[in-house]
Amino acid sequence: MPDLTTKMGKLTLRNPVILASGTVGYGTEYGKLIDLSLVGAIVTKTITPDPREGNRPPRLRETPGGLLNSIGLENVGLERFLKEKLPGTAQLPTKLIASVAGSDAGEFARLASAVGERDEVSAVELNISCPNVKRARRPLWADPDAVGKVVSAARAATQSTLIVKLSPNVADALSVAEAAKEAGADALVVANTLTGMRIDLDSKAPALGNIFGGLSGKALLPVNLALTWQIAGAVQLPIIGSGGIATADDALEYILAGASAFQVGTALFKDPGVAALIVHGIEERMIREEWNEMAAYVGAARKEREPCLTTEAD
Repeated sequence: MPDLTTKMGKLTLRNPVILASGTVGYGTEYGKLIDLSLVGAIVTKTITPDPREGNRPPRLRETPGGLLNSIGLENVGLERFLKEKLPGTAQLPTKLIASVAGSDAGEFARLASAVGERDEVSAVELNISCPNVKRARRPLWADPDAVGKVVSAARAATQSTLIVKLSPNVADALSVAEAAKEAGADALVVANTLTGMRIDLDSKAPALGNIFGGLSGKALLPVNLALTWQIAGAVQLPIIGSGGIATADDALEYILAGASAFQVGTALFKDPGVAALIVHGIEERMIREEWNEMAAYVGAARKEREPCLTTEAD
């Protein structure tokens, strides 16, 4: 069989399939629905310093090509996560990546220290791409300086593999990615959801209780794939592609663009077994094309091509 082993810094996964934060709860909820021994890792629901009830409902709205969600980082908080959730999650037959989110560099550092130094946790994902109440006019994820401070603080707080989850809702994603790298990130997730909304015609009101939500699903794939290509060509860090992945072919597009691994999220809501299907699909293609190692696919589509930045005639 082909070798699907994936390495990102100190983190080694059995394969590049990672189940995205917010889609499998704390992991144990999906224990009877997904054979977790077939995936490389799971990312927990994002943990914040204190418990959060999340946004007011409605929180979900299907839309053509995807799903809008406005959960609002509902979670049990750091203390209860460590005491009540982590022991069970640590028993799952896969690597554990803990997602954390704070409102400033100090909170991110506290969270990274608390979860990153636990033996059960293989890596920490900094969810910098969530709304930030203290910086409403210029969100954290759009400010390279602020991102640098957050990542630097977290880096000083833990020796664990540090993964930074970027946002596609930014004009200059490269500057943010570079800031994360310089501050000590070990890998980047490219990327989170796009901001979107719908309006209910009967109630004449926004369809989501929080008005805006994050768009995930198939509609996001071309956007985040382009970001993956852009960032992979400029920032020398392992990249985890994310957005719209529902098949092995979707996943391999990210890998060929330069990602070392990928996250599956919204597709799990339709079919929890999709992760296993993606693993088998990748294996079948590798056998058919006589590729022995997953690493050989990473960036194979690039071939030193550069995008055309103008449509003007020569």
